[in-house]
Amino acid sequence: MAKAVFHKGQRVYVKPVGTWAGIESVNPQWVKGVEEPLRVTYDVGLGRDFQAHELTAEEQSPAKPDLIEIENWRVLRAVNRLSADARDPRHPNPGTFPVVVTDEKDWGGWRVPMTEYDRDPARIEHQARVIANALRLMRVARELIEFAQDHPHETPRQLFELAQQAEVLLAAIYHEPSVRAGDAIAAAE
Repeated sequence: MAKAVFHKGQRVYVKPVGTWAGIESVNPQWVKGVEEPLRVTYDVGLGRDFQAHELTAEEQSPAKPDLIEIENWRVLRAVNRLSADARDPRHPNPGTFPVVVTDEKDWGGWRVPMTEYDRDPARIEHQARVIANALRLMRVARELIEFAQDHPHETPRQLFELAQQAEVLLAAIYHEPSVRAGDAIAAAE
Protein backbone atom coordinates (compact mmCIF):
# COMPACT_ATOMS: atom_id res chain seq x y z
CA MET A 1 0.00 0.00 0.00
CA ALA A 2 1.22 3.49 -0.78
CA LYS A 3 0.20 7.01 0.02
CA ALA A 4 0.99 10.17 -1.89
CA VAL A 5 4.03 11.93 -0.45
CA PHE A 6 3.90 14.99 -2.71
CA HIS A 7 1.00 17.00 -4.12
CA LYS A 8 0.18 18.59 -7.46
CA GLY A 9 2.00 21.88 -7.98
CA GLN A 10 4.66 21.16 -5.35
CA ARG A 11 8.23 21.97 -6.31
CA VAL A 12 10.59 18.97 -6.00
CA TYR A 13 14.17 18.09 -6.82
CA VAL A 14 14.34 15.20 -9.31
CA LYS A 15 17.43 13.22 -8.25
CA PRO A 16 17.98 11.09 -11.43
CA VAL A 17 17.85 14.16 -13.66
CA GLY A 18 19.45 16.63 -11.26
CA THR A 19 16.96 19.45 -11.68
CA TRP A 20 14.04 21.12 -9.98
CA ALA A 21 10.53 20.61 -11.33
CA GLY A 22 6.91 21.06 -10.35
CA ILE A 23 4.63 18.06 -9.97
CA GLU A 24 2.12 18.19 -12.79
CA SER A 25 0.04 15.22 -11.69
CA VAL A 26 -0.10 12.51 -9.05
CA ASN A 27 -0.75 9.07 -10.56
CA PRO A 28 -2.00 6.39 -8.16
CA GLN A 29 -2.03 2.77 -9.38
CA TRP A 30 -5.20 1.14 -8.08
CA VAL A 31 -6.05 -2.56 -7.71
CA LYS A 32 -9.65 -3.73 -7.56
CA GLY A 33 -10.81 -4.55 -4.03
CA VAL A 34 -8.00 -2.63 -2.28
CA GLU A 35 -8.79 0.62 -0.48
CA GLU A 36 -5.41 2.27 -1.06
CA PRO A 37 -3.28 2.44 -4.21
CA LEU A 38 -0.44 -0.07 -4.65
CA ARG A 39 1.94 2.53 -5.97
CA VAL A 40 1.98 6.28 -6.52
CA THR A 41 4.06 7.91 -9.23
CA TYR A 42 4.51 11.57 -10.06
CA ASP A 43 4.55 13.26 -13.46
CA VAL A 44 6.94 16.23 -13.38
CA GLY A 45 6.96 16.90 -17.12
CA LEU A 46 10.33 15.27 -17.84
CA GLY A 47 9.17 12.40 -20.07
CA ARG A 48 8.52 9.66 -17.50
CA ASP A 49 6.87 9.19 -14.11
CA PHE A 50 9.01 9.23 -11.00
CA GLN A 51 8.52 7.47 -7.66
CA ALA A 52 8.69 9.21 -4.30
CA HIS A 53 12.20 7.96 -3.49
CA GLU A 54 13.49 9.70 -6.64
CA LEU A 55 12.15 13.08 -5.55
CA THR A 56 13.03 15.44 -2.72
CA ALA A 57 10.72 18.15 -1.46
CA GLU A 58 11.89 21.74 -1.39
CA GLU A 59 12.83 22.63 2.16
CA GLN A 60 10.59 25.22 3.73
CA SER A 61 12.40 28.17 5.22
CA PRO A 62 11.77 28.45 8.93
CA ALA A 63 9.00 30.90 9.74
CA LYS A 64 10.04 34.21 11.17
CA PRO A 65 9.29 34.35 14.87
CA ASP A 66 6.26 36.35 15.91
CA LEU A 67 6.91 39.89 17.16
CA ILE A 68 4.72 39.20 20.17
CA GLU A 69 7.12 36.49 21.29
CA ILE A 70 10.53 38.02 20.74
CA GLU A 71 10.29 41.79 21.05
CA ASN A 72 9.94 44.08 24.03
CA TRP A 73 9.28 47.67 23.05
CA ARG A 74 10.03 50.46 25.50
CA VAL A 75 10.12 54.24 25.78
CA LEU A 76 13.59 55.77 25.81
CA ARG A 77 14.09 59.44 26.54
CA ALA A 78 16.30 61.37 24.12
CA VAL A 79 17.85 64.73 24.89
CA ASN A 80 16.21 67.64 23.09
CA ARG A 81 19.28 69.87 22.82
CA LEU A 82 18.19 72.05 19.94
CA SER A 83 14.77 73.10 21.16
CA ALA A 84 14.18 76.61 22.42
CA ASP A 85 11.48 75.10 24.65
CA ALA A 86 13.87 72.59 26.23
CA ARG A 87 13.29 74.10 29.64
CA ASP A 88 9.62 74.89 29.09
CA PRO A 89 7.59 73.76 32.14
CA ARG A 90 4.63 72.88 29.87
CA HIS A 91 6.58 69.90 28.61
CA PRO A 92 5.93 66.70 30.60
CA ASN A 93 9.65 65.94 30.63
CA PRO A 94 11.52 69.19 29.91
CA GLY A 95 14.64 68.87 27.78
CA THR A 96 13.77 65.40 26.44
CA PHE A 97 11.39 63.72 24.02
CA PRO A 98 10.16 60.10 23.85
CA VAL A 99 11.57 57.51 21.48
CA VAL A 100 9.90 54.10 21.31
CA VAL A 101 12.72 51.64 20.62
CA THR A 102 12.09 48.20 19.21
CA ASP A 103 15.54 46.63 19.33
CA GLU A 104 18.37 46.10 21.80
CA LYS A 105 20.66 48.59 20.06
CA ASP A 106 18.18 51.44 20.57
CA TRP A 107 18.10 52.11 16.84
CA GLY A 108 14.80 50.93 15.43
CA GLY A 109 11.46 52.29 16.44
CA TRP A 110 9.25 55.34 16.50
CA ARG A 111 10.66 58.83 16.69
CA VAL A 112 8.88 62.14 16.43
CA PRO A 113 10.23 65.36 14.89
CA MET A 114 11.09 68.04 17.42
CA THR A 115 8.58 70.50 15.94
CA GLU A 116 5.79 67.93 16.21
CA TYR A 117 6.68 67.30 19.85
CA ASP A 118 6.79 71.02 20.64
CA ARG A 119 3.32 71.50 19.17
CA ASP A 120 1.57 69.01 21.53
CA PRO A 121 3.95 67.24 23.95
CA ALA A 122 1.19 65.58 26.02
CA ARG A 123 -0.25 63.94 22.90
CA ILE A 124 3.15 62.66 21.78
CA GLU A 125 3.90 61.29 25.26
CA HIS A 126 0.57 59.44 25.19
CA GLN A 127 1.27 58.03 21.72
CA ALA A 128 4.67 56.80 22.90
CA ARG A 129 3.07 54.92 25.81
CA VAL A 130 0.43 53.41 23.52
CA ILE A 131 3.01 52.21 20.99
CA ALA A 132 5.37 50.88 23.66
CA ASN A 133 2.56 48.80 25.20
CA ALA A 134 1.03 47.60 21.92
CA LEU A 135 2.78 44.22 22.06
CA ARG A 136 1.49 43.63 25.59
CA LEU A 137 -2.04 44.35 24.38
CA MET A 138 -1.51 41.96 21.48
CA ARG A 139 -0.43 39.25 23.95
CA VAL A 140 -3.57 39.82 26.01
CA ALA A 141 -5.71 39.66 22.86
CA ARG A 142 -4.06 36.42 21.76
CA GLU A 143 -4.57 34.85 25.21
CA LEU A 144 -8.22 35.90 25.15
CA ILE A 145 -8.70 34.32 21.72
CA GLU A 146 -7.00 31.08 22.82
CA PHE A 147 -9.11 30.91 25.99
CA ALA A 148 -12.33 31.36 24.02
CA GLN A 149 -11.25 28.69 21.51
CA ASP A 150 -10.17 26.21 24.21
CA HIS A 151 -13.32 26.68 26.32
CA PRO A 152 -16.13 27.58 23.90
CA HIS A 153 -18.96 26.31 26.12
CA GLU A 154 -17.67 27.88 29.35
CA THR A 155 -16.90 31.30 27.87
CA PRO A 156 -19.58 33.92 28.58
CA ARG A 157 -21.21 35.47 25.50
CA GLN A 158 -19.75 38.95 26.07
CA LEU A 159 -16.24 37.55 26.55
CA PHE A 160 -16.65 35.45 23.42
CA GLU A 161 -17.64 38.57 21.45
CA LEU A 162 -14.57 40.38 22.77
CA ALA A 163 -12.44 37.44 21.67
CA GLN A 164 -13.93 37.67 18.18
CA GLN A 165 -13.12 41.39 18.04
CA ALA A 166 -9.57 40.67 19.23
CA GLU A 167 -9.22 38.07 16.48
CA VAL A 168 -10.32 40.59 13.86
CA LEU A 169 -7.88 43.19 15.18
CA LEU A 170 -4.95 40.74 15.18
CA ALA A 171 -5.87 39.73 11.64
CA ALA A 172 -5.75 43.40 10.62
CA ILE A 173 -2.35 43.80 12.29
CA TYR A 174 -0.94 40.78 10.48
CA HIS A 175 -2.33 42.09 7.15
CA GLU A 176 -4.72 39.26 6.41
CA PRO A 177 -6.56 40.78 3.44
CA SER A 178 -9.69 38.63 3.87
CA VAL A 179 -10.67 40.52 7.03
CA ARG A 180 -11.19 44.26 7.21
CA ALA A 181 -10.98 45.24 10.86
CA GLY A 182 -13.22 48.28 10.72
CA ASP A 183 -16.02 46.47 8.86
CA ALA A 184 -15.86 43.37 11.04
CA ILE A 185 -15.84 45.31 14.30
CA ALA A 186 -18.75 47.46 13.14
CA ALA A 187 -20.67 44.31 12.24
CA ALA A 188 -19.89 42.74 15.62
CA GLU A 189 -21.20 45.79 17.51
